[in-house]
Amino acid sequence: MTKQEMIDALMLEDFSPVYHEADRIRKEVKGDDVFVRSIIEFSNYCNRQCKYCGINCFNQNVKRYRMPLSEIVDTAAQAIAAGYRTIVLQSGEDPYFNGDNAKRLGEVVSAIRALPTAYEPEPDGSKPILDITMSTGELPYEALAHLRECGATRYLLRHETSDPELYAFLHPCGTLEERISCLRNIKKLGYATGSGFMVGLPGQTLSSIADDVILLETLECDMAGIGPFISSPDTPLEGYPNGETELTKRAVALCRIHRPELNLPVTTALGVLNPKEREDAFSCGANVIMKKVTPTKYKEAYSIYPSTIEETRIMEDRQNLDKMIRSLGRRPV
Repeated sequence: MTKQEMIDALMLEDFSPVYHEADRIRKEVKGDDVFVRSIIEFSNYCNRQCKYCGINCFNQNVKRYRMPLSEIVDTAAQAIAAGYRTIVLQSGEDPYFNGDNAKRLGEVVSAIRALPTAYEPEPDGSKPILDITMSTGELPYEALAHLRECGATRYLLRHETSDPELYAFLHPCGTLEERISCLRNIKKLGYATGSGFMVGLPGQTLSSIADDVILLETLECDMAGIGPFISSPDTPLEGYPNGETELTKRAVALCRIHRPELNLPVTTALGVLNPKEREDAFSCGANVIMKKVTPTKYKEAYSIYPSTIEETRIMEDRQNLDKMIRSLGRRPV
C-alpha cells in the first residue's frame, strides 16, 4: 500500500472490508496459530524521561524494585513448565542490569538458557527451542552483542512514533535517530527484531501513523507491537485523552496487509481499554498474544499505565489463555 492509500483507509467510515482482507492474509500467511509469549517484568528502575510512561525516572510515587537473579530464573522455570516457549525479559532502562555492557543482564539470560527442559520433547523427539526476548531499552552495540552471545534471540524496541518532532516532545532524553540506529544494530546482530508504535498520541496525525507502518518495512522488522496511548497518572501527559481502540485495530490491519509476514501481537494496552477488543483484534490480523508471569507482588509497581492488577497463577493463566484462543477457532502454540 502507498502512504496515501493507508491514510485513505484509516479515514473509511466502514472499515470492515479492510479487516476481512487483513484476516484473509493472516490466515493465508500465518495460518490459525496464535503464538503465546510470557513476560517477566524484572525491574522498574529506569533512567529515561519518557513523558507517557508511569515508571519514568522523574516519577517519585513509584515503588522501585529489582527482582533477584534467582527469582527471575525461578519465574522463567515456572513459565517453561506451563508450556511457554518464549520468555520476554522486560524492564526499564536500569543501569544496574544494563551497565558495563550489560554484564548482569547477560547473567540472567545465561541462567535461563541453562535451565533444564521442563516440558516434554516435541513429537519428533527434538527438544523444544526456547526463545529469550529482550525488552530492556536502547543499549550500545557491544551490550547487544553480549546478550546475543549469552543466548538472547529476539529484541523488542518500539519506535513509538515515526514523527521526529513528536518523538522529541515525548522523549526529552533521546532522539528518533538514536532509536532507529539501535534498531538497525539489533537487526545487524541477527536478532528477530521487533518495533511498534502507539496510536492516539497527543499531536499524532494519520499521516504519521502511515509513516509508522512504512518504517516497520524500512527497518525489516519481524514483529510489531501496536497499542493505544493510555494516559498515566504522575506523568506530564496525565489527563490527555486515551487513544482509540478502533484506530489501533485499523493500524494493526494495515500492518498485516502491508507486511504479511509480520508477527503482530494483541497488545496488553488494547485489552486494558476494552477487554473485548483483545479478542476482536485476532480478526484484524493479529497472531500473537503475551501474558504477564511477573510475580503478583511486583505487578502494581510496574505501572507503565493504569491497569487492573490480577494475581499471577502461571499454570492456570496459561490454561485459561489457551481456552480463550481455542474458543476463537485458533490454535495456541
